[in-house]
Amino acid sequence: MTVNPILLEVYKNRFASIAEEMGVALQRTSFSPNIKERRDFSCALFNGQGEMVAQAEHIPVHLGSMPLSVRAAMDAIRFRPGDMAILNNPFQGGTHLPDITLVAPVFAPHSPAGSPPCFYVANRAHHADVGGMSAGSMPMSTSIFQEGVIIPPLKFVDGGEVNQSLLQFFLANVRTPHEREGDFAAQMMANLTGVRRLQALVATHGLETCHFYASALLDYAERITRQAIAALPDGSYAFEDMLDDDGQGNTDIRIQVRVDIQGDGARIDFSGSAPQTRGSVNAVRAIALSAALYVFRCLTPGSIPTNAGCLRPLEIVTEHGSIVDAAFPAAVAAGNVETSQRLVDVILGALAKAAPAIVPAASEGTMNNLTIGGFDPAKGRAFSYYETMGGGMGASASGPGASGVQSHMTNTMNTPVEALEFAYPFVVREYCLRRGSGGAGQHKGGDGLVREIELTAEAEATILSERRRNAPYGLAGGQPGKPGRNTAIIGGEELELGGKCSLRLFPGDRLRLETPGGGGFGEKE
Repeated sequence: MTVNPILLEVYKNRFASIAEEMGVALQRTSFSPNIKERRDFSCALFNGQGEMVAQAEHIPVHLGSMPLSVRAAMDAIRFRPGDMAILNNPFQGGTHLPDITLVAPVFAPHSPAGSPPCFYVANRAHHADVGGMSAGSMPMSTSIFQEGVIIPPLKFVDGGEVNQSLLQFFLANVRTPHEREGDFAAQMMANLTGVRRLQALVATHGLETCHFYASALLDYAERITRQAIAALPDGSYAFEDMLDDDGQGNTDIRIQVRVDIQGDGARIDFSGSAPQTRGSVNAVRAIALSAALYVFRCLTPGSIPTNAGCLRPLEIVTEHGSIVDAAFPAAVAAGNVETSQRLVDVILGALAKAAPAIVPAASEGTMNNLTIGGFDPAKGRAFSYYETMGGGMGASASGPGASGVQSHMTNTMNTPVEALEFAYPFVVREYCLRRGSGGAGQHKGGDGLVREIELTAEAEATILSERRRNAPYGLAGGQPGKPGRNTAIIGGEELELGGKCSLRLFPGDRLRLETPGGGGFGEKE
């Protein structure tokens, strides 16, 4: 069969639209504000070998690592029609425990009994609580056992029937079981949507044609990625940056990379990065893969599909037991959200030496994680709130950075003030841009955000944030962005909190997060 360019475009759009439709189903049927409002989830399609064929425009740190979770499910479970697997183990392709993945097989219509799946669909959603030592399951942890329920690849749906024993076990270990059960139902419906749409595609066009164009899309993405790499000058480009701390007394934690460009391939070597730490900023290898995929995908034209073909020209090297390839049972809650951002910063910093005209300065470099949980007496039930907050994008040779946006490895939205105050015992006292926080330069870095929340009920809160000490770097003479700042206002007194902390709050207490600005580009005239 010969690739028809028109049909290749048709299948690219069709596969991607199925993943997008899965996301719409998940968002519109979910219970929690974190999924319904913030869109903290991702959906993708995979071929029968577990290679990602297409994804929706969701969250890079989810999507780059999801194929490892799909393969872990394939290795552990013999799928039948109507089955779904569940897992969240970061050491089996996950990211951190709140990100729970559901995987469903797709069987061709009228396929003989015992036939293998022809495709898989999967979605990953961040649950606002999965147990652990503090509400929101993003604690000041020193071991993964403190972070929540660990789920290896298990059969969650068996022939269309939910495994009630497994579900009830999970719900008994979380603070907000009603919300979790509703979000699980939404995840199942998203996968069912993908299964039905793929089966309809196969029934209409035939399994052989669908497989052929799925494979052709991987080859196409590989070809365009190789062309983008080949346009870079051959050479070895190194860069390093620091994490502020791990929340357990370890500071200035080094992440370094050497990017070797040779022809149409690239080697991304994180050797020499710091050993894994006691605190939760450790990243598993799947996150390093996600960061590398994201950066090199940014170098290619926007019209190509993001799939397993994009990874083929890349060799990613990590040292097991390091901050970028942590060994079990390391604490990893913040590695997914904070260290993933620094991985992008160092790869971009290295590539800026090879392609200064297209690589931007550092963006905010943190997801500014805030979790608050407790009991809401007005509603008579427990609550668990989780949010990541935007900041400033780095400027580049082509113009200034955007202000108040999520950047790089995250792609979530904010919780609207109205939705936040409706769902939780909070009053939002301030929400605005942090003017002047972007780095100066010929092109200015984007400004960060300010969000101040007053509590109307007693609760525990945890902040996991970065770039409170080490500022986002500028490029080509541009100035760094302004570091972030976290404070609490208790009894009228302002207390400096640092980048990572956990504290008890009472009615009338306030939390204030000021997020970093992006780095500037070029010397200011």
